[in-house]
Amino acid sequence: MLHFKLNNLATAALVLLVAACGPKYNEDADFSLKGDISIDGSSTVYPITEAVAEEYRYEAPNVRTTIGVSGSGGGFKKFSRGEIDISNASRSIKDEEAATAKENGLDFVELSVAYDGLTIVVNPENNWVKDITVAELKKIWEPAAQNKITHWNQVRPEWPNREIHLYGAGVESGTYDYFTEAIVGKSHASRGDYTASEDDNVLVQGVSTDVNALGFFGYAYYEENKAKLKAIPVSDEDESNGKGAILPSLQTIKDGSYAPLSRPLFIYINSAAAQKPAVVKFVDFYFENAAKLSREVGFIPLPDAKYTEEHQKFKTFVAESAGKPAKQDNVAPGNIGH
Repeated sequence: MLHFKLNNLATAALVLLVAACGPKYNEDADFSLKGDISIDGSSTVYPITEAVAEEYRYEAPNVRTTIGVSGSGGGFKKFSRGEIDISNASRSIKDEEAATAKENGLDFVELSVAYDGLTIVVNPENNWVKDITVAELKKIWEPAAQNKITHWNQVRPEWPNREIHLYGAGVESGTYDYFTEAIVGKSHASRGDYTASEDDNVLVQGVSTDVNALGFFGYAYYEENKAKLKAIPVSDEDESNGKGAILPSLQTIKDGSYAPLSRPLFIYINSAAAQKPAVVKFVDFYFENAAKLSREVGFIPLPDAKYTEEHQKFKTFVAESAGKPAKQDNVAPGNIGH
């Protein structure tokens, strides 16, 4: 039985403290392993990493893990300065962020942990939007739309002459970067007159209480709140994602037919953190259990072979960071036992 639960994310200043105070530990729990693990970054990746951290405390009760939620960009700022051990990210690190890390003497490794699909949502009482195209999403969200595309019928004439209220990720979010690049064609190219937040729960609350709302966030948050939201099928119109409009689902995200809004999710570990036994054991545990835990919190697991590949990449990075040859292991994703 899993011991985690999804907490409501508050603001960018939120920090989850995973305290090693559970009443029961695994039989092979390592009480000798001690230390602190600091994690920050993407609100999208947060539920997976939080689930791993909750379970890890039964493996290493004397390791203290803190998880902040400042968005992928905010996490990378801290990561590249060496302020945190692990950065959750819903996008790859940018060249300038990587350069800052190098300037601070830090190497790093990017590790894929799951798949996600950005979900377009409206209020359940919205009875006019049955589907939407990538071109229409671009028309709504591109910079030129600011203060101009303000009503639904401006997007599609048969839609009502009602105001459209937009909700989306904040500019520090990897979700924002990915959405703008996939839909508008350029990262960070977006109108600014919308309700923005790095906290997906704020967006869920906004859309669920506003009949004129349209928003976007990760699939896991839609799944967690689908009773009060309506997901909209998306068509790329050139049939590269299949015929017609496609709803996000475990299958369509995994097979890539939910294009262009399917994406991988990452964690990053720097070379200093790779020398900390508590961090190394945590990441090992992450990959041994990522398939089960990512599925439990609504994400799409990688294939087992990919988890093994990513885990080995991490082992190689740890060995190189210490100047030692990497040990080749074939560690398949495992099961959690308490």
